[in-house]
Amino acid sequence: MWTTIGRCREVFIKPPEMPDRYNTPINFGRPYDCGLCPDHEQHSCLSLLEICDACNLSCPICYAQSGTHRTEFKPLDQIERMLDCIVANEAQPDIVQISGGEPTLHPQFFEVLDAAKRRPIRHLMVNTNGIRIAQDEAFAERLATYMPSFELYLQFDSLRREPLIQLRGADLRNIRERALERLNKLGISTTLVATVERGVNDDELGSIVEFALQHPCVRGVTFQHVQQAGRLVNYTSDAHRLTLSEVRRLILNQTTHFKPEDLIPVPCHPDSLAMGYALKLAGKVVPLTGLVSPDVLINGGRNTIIYEQDPAVRASIERSPDLRNQIFKLFSTNHSPQSQANTLRELLCCLPQVLAPKNLGYDNLFRILIVQFIDAQTFDLRSIKKTCIHIAHPDGERLIPFDTYNMFYRDALEQTRLGPLREEAMAVRRAIV
Repeated sequence: MWTTIGRCREVFIKPPEMPDRYNTPINFGRPYDCGLCPDHEQHSCLSLLEICDACNLSCPICYAQSGTHRTEFKPLDQIERMLDCIVANEAQPDIVQISGGEPTLHPQFFEVLDAAKRRPIRHLMVNTNGIRIAQDEAFAERLATYMPSFELYLQFDSLRREPLIQLRGADLRNIRERALERLNKLGISTTLVATVERGVNDDELGSIVEFALQHPCVRGVTFQHVQQAGRLVNYTSDAHRLTLSEVRRLILNQTTHFKPEDLIPVPCHPDSLAMGYALKLAGKVVPLTGLVSPDVLINGGRNTIIYEQDPAVRASIERSPDLRNQIFKLFSTNHSPQSQANTLRELLCCLPQVLAPKNLGYDNLFRILIVQFIDAQTFDLRSIKKTCIHIAHPDGERLIPFDTYNMFYRDALEQTRLGPLREEAMAVRRAIV
């Protein structure tokens, strides 16, 4: 039911939610005015804050071209301006993710976390390869002091050596094992993040899910495909590209816990995001999405109910607006993970066939998220308008959609690549006038 983009756009998309402010006027049209401009149709469900370009890995697939050869660390006052820009756009940002490079290398890393915690951010994440956590016990213990409303976004691409060498340039299995051992001990909420490439690690998505379910600290797995940017800017072959629908099918084929109705499009951006929820209860996995009638999911996707020919179905839907609202609140990335856990508790109370545990909390939640990044090969302006993952620009004045940032705005690209395109657009406009 949910496998085609056309079907997703037709029946499973909610009205856009806008930022509190826009940062740039419309001069040339998207993607030349990203910042966000008034033509953008989605606020920042997740705001990325890159605090350095330095990294202790030089991953062959890095979209930022970070690595051991780069030594740039943004000063704290610049980072604070970038944080203020995020807050100004969002008022109360739902999720801010501290990223890099490898952010844990920043000499003022904990001061950055403190600066973020002083602001009205609902959920703070740190995107990390886990090396410092595995090697520095005191560092990991200090991370635990930022709980709750804090989470690690831990790079985890494979359980095997060869894919890790190809994707990351290093065999990181021992690092991951030691990092997760510490995170489990300290109870630090963690999401495993796997970059998926056809013919490299696409045969072990189910194994990664099963592995994640064994670790008490893990709240879910995010799967994302490689983006044609950074070190892969000239990567033009379709041979290794996977679509969102293909990743979804691979997960369903390789796991026994989830059925097709358990992984559905995310309403704020169904072209590029799919999500599913489950509960971890006493060693058992209970998928949740499939407990809700597809009619409720489909017909709850708009402000007004789509006409349903079956009177009984229509009456059932019209009697349950609270159920629809809870579903679309849950399956939306514009809520922090912990607020989603609260929504989940309320949703379960609406479902008579589900007995909600008394002490249901975020540690019981297991989430699968599939992210399909837009790049030069999949460029779609209509979809870019709905992008809800944004990066704070180093100038502290703009938020740029993740997809266009890596194609047109990162480092010197705004001058070398975007500048000529803007001039060309202006020349066309003058010719028309």
